[in-house]
Amino acid sequence: MTADVTDTPDTALGDEFSTLLVGIQRLVRRRLREGLTEPRLRGAQVELLRLVADSPGLRVSDAAAELCLAGNSVSTLVNQLVALGLLRREVDPADRRAALLHVTDEAVERLAAWRARRSALVGEVVAGLSAEERTALDAALPALRGVAVGLRARPETRPETTKPEKPEKPATKGRVRR
Repeated sequence: MTADVTDTPDTALGDEFSTLLVGIQRLVRRRLREGLTEPRLRGAQVELLRLVADSPGLRVSDAAAELCLAGNSVSTLVNQLVALGLLRREVDPADRRAALLHVTDEAVERLAAWRARRSALVGEVVAGLSAEERTALDAALPALRGVAVGLRARPETRPETTKPEKPEKPATKGRVRR
C-alpha cells in the first residue's frame, strides 16, 4: 500500500505556507487600500504595472509569459491601464504589429507611493515581532525565493478539455429533410 501524497510533512508544510501567503497578501492589499483616494487597482493590474516599470518596452506576449497569464487577459489589463492613464503603448519598430509597453509618470508615482506604504505597513508589523522571529523570517527568505523559482520552473499543465458528447437526436416523425 502506498502512502497518500497529501499526508506527507512536505505537503502539509506547503499547504500551511500557501494558506498563510494568500492570507497575508489579501490583508496587505486590504490595509493598503484603506484611505486611498485614487481608483483602486486590482492585483493583476498592479503586477503588470510593476513588471513594465521594471522592464520598460516589454511586449504584451512577454508580459503574459512572465505573469503566467493568457495573452488576451494581459491585453485586457493593458487596455484598462491605458484608459486609466497609467500605461502607454508604442509601436514596436522591429515589428509594427506588436506593441511595446511603458508606464506613465503617474504610474511611477503611484507605484512608488504604494511601495512606500507597503514597506511601512509590513515593516511596522515585522518590527513588532520578537528578535528571534525576525531572525527566523530573515533566514527563511532564501527558501521563499527558492519556492518562487521552483514554481516558475514547473511546466504549465492544463487539463485536457473534452467536448461533451452530443445527445442523439430523437427520430423525427413525418418528412425527412434532404
